[in-house]
Amino acid sequence: MADAEIRAALERMGLLRPGEPARFRPLAGGVSSDIRRVEVGDRRFCVKRALPRLRVAADWRAPVERNRFEAAWMRTVAAILPDAVPELLGEDREAGLFAMAWLDPARFPLWKAELMAGRIDPEVGAAVGAALARIHRESAGRTDIARRFASDRLFHALRLEPYLEATARAHPAVADRLLRLAEITAATRRALVHGDVSPKNILLGPAGPVFLDAECAWYGDPAFDLAFCLNHLLLKAVHRPDRLLPLLACFEALLHAHAAGLDRIAAEETAARTAALLPALLLARIDGKSPVEYLDREEQRDFVRGIAIRLLREPPARAEAIAALWRRELAA
Repeated sequence: MADAEIRAALERMGLLRPGEPARFRPLAGGVSSDIRRVEVGDRRFCVKRALPRLRVAADWRAPVERNRFEAAWMRTVAAILPDAVPELLGEDREAGLFAMAWLDPARFPLWKAELMAGRIDPEVGAAVGAALARIHRESAGRTDIARRFASDRLFHALRLEPYLEATARAHPAVADRLLRLAEITAATRRALVHGDVSPKNILLGPAGPVFLDAECAWYGDPAFDLAFCLNHLLLKAVHRPDRLLPLLACFEALLHAHAAGLDRIAAEETAARTAALLPALLLARIDGKSPVEYLDREEQRDFVRGIAIRLLREPPARAEAIAALWRRELAA
């Protein structure tokens, strides 16, 4: 993304005057987008544009129109839970980018960095679960939101194919189960889904969690958001077995806070689908198109593979059972 392109788009959005001095600093960390921090006088904000080919080893391509769905997710969630998203400052669909507020890491630390450093607070897990539940509850049954996020093709390209379908190709013995889960997920339309609820996309703000990178936004199965996030807590326990108990406490706090934020029937249905998806996502983060980078030893990956395949063959009724199994196996 050339500086001249950014400048032209910012001028069209009214965020930069013609000829006004500005500095553009690339921000690292993402695999799916180009992101720049823009410095204009004493103002700081970010510009983001989706890449047609993601920066991973596998050949993973996705439509760049996902940028507009991410902007739409931010607008929609801002009306439900304003502190849970950065302020959207402008959008240029012609250029395929948008601008948003820059949040100072000193005040908004990244949840992944906190977890990897061993600073694990179950209250943070509970806050993430409660915020997700609020978004899911307030968007449930909303036909206007469903029409706005009819992004099935994108969700398939960004989530179902690279995670479940690609993993099915790598594991023929459980392929039928993985492909069936992909079909069920694609057909379940209950609420607004972020699609990438990972600790790397959550800032810990003074007023609660702030969600980033909603490129996979879709009106579909809220269990995907829940399972996707819980998955990362289990994987980090393999990386940091010395922090197993706090990570599992965080897992349970997130799970229970999400259930408490829904009505009983929705909570029970979501819990069942979450338990079904979680083993598939565990295996996907080892052998799908986007493996986690921090499980860099084969014995760690084999540990996750073994349990995930066992759970795919004998599906658990609830996610708590997966956490209990994780505790027993890692502590052995």
